[in-house]
Amino acid sequence: MKAIRVHEHGGPEVLKYEDVPDLKPASNEVIVKIDASGVNFIDIYLRNGLYKNELPFTNGQEGAGVVTALGSGVSEFDVGDRVAYAGVIGSYAEQSAVPASKLVSVPDGLDTSLAAAVLVQGMTVHYLTHSTFTLGPSHTALVHAAAGGVGLLLVQVAKMLGARVIATCSTEEKAAKVLRAGADEVIIYSQQDFEPEVKRLTDGAGVDVVYDSVGKTTWEGSLNSLRPRGMAVFFGNSSGPVPAIEPLTLAQKGSLFVTRPILGHYAALREELEQRSSDLFNWVKSGALDVEIGETFSLSEASEAQRKLAARLTTGKLLLKP
Repeated sequence: MKAIRVHEHGGPEVLKYEDVPDLKPASNEVIVKIDASGVNFIDIYLRNGLYKNELPFTNGQEGAGVVTALGSGVSEFDVGDRVAYAGVIGSYAEQSAVPASKLVSVPDGLDTSLAAAVLVQGMTVHYLTHSTFTLGPSHTALVHAAAGGVGLLLVQVAKMLGARVIATCSTEEKAAKVLRAGADEVIIYSQQDFEPEVKRLTDGAGVDVVYDSVGKTTWEGSLNSLRPRGMAVFFGNSSGPVPAIEPLTLAQKGSLFVTRPILGHYAALREELEQRSSDLFNWVKSGALDVEIGETFSLSEASEAQRKLAARLTTGKLLLKP
């Protein structure tokens, strides 16, 4: 089969389109014939070495397709079932071996490509808005990178929960998409400094929560945009990692809360995984959540997909298809 392999850490050029042996399931594993793989920033972090993983490896952590083989001990799935998964390395390939405990069923009426497009980012949005900070009608949220895959979903779910949303993005074109997603206000950060704009839009009070996937270039302004006892949720590093923050700084800025969550910790239990994915798929099927697939690449074009994602030249979700 074909797969995208990483033999050394580096830029997109280290992604190699190679022949590798077909997979056989180990105990409690399932072989999935991949219909589509999601492209996420975590794939870039693994490729460049920011997040550690043993070399060589097949890139990608999100996929959907059809079960073709079952390992011993698997009783929850059958050959032919449509499934999706997240958090298991190896989705940039024609096949993937996935622990049955990490798989979820794709419901009838939902395309597997759409399931691959929404699972990681959608479950991320679910835990950010339902668990990390429980959003409601009394809250105002600041959402950075709101035109990206996570951002567009986050704006929609925040509005679904009744919150006021102030969003940031880089261009007028992206701002139009963010407004269509439901944002109350959009700050184009290439034209305005978001920090004073947030203060102006909140009459100096600040927001209840900041969802920041950008990191290095926004973290300080994010803290300064919070009301006293507000929460900064740093869940990505698209501009680089957030530096160390002194606890005293949080006191001086208003007894702030800071957290750095990851999906794996919020979907660690089978019940959590099933609840989050079920809610997500139901929202998509009902039309309550609109998933934008920004661009689809062939598997061999994985390096180009990651280049565009890293350069913030995309909106919505990027997919790879074998």
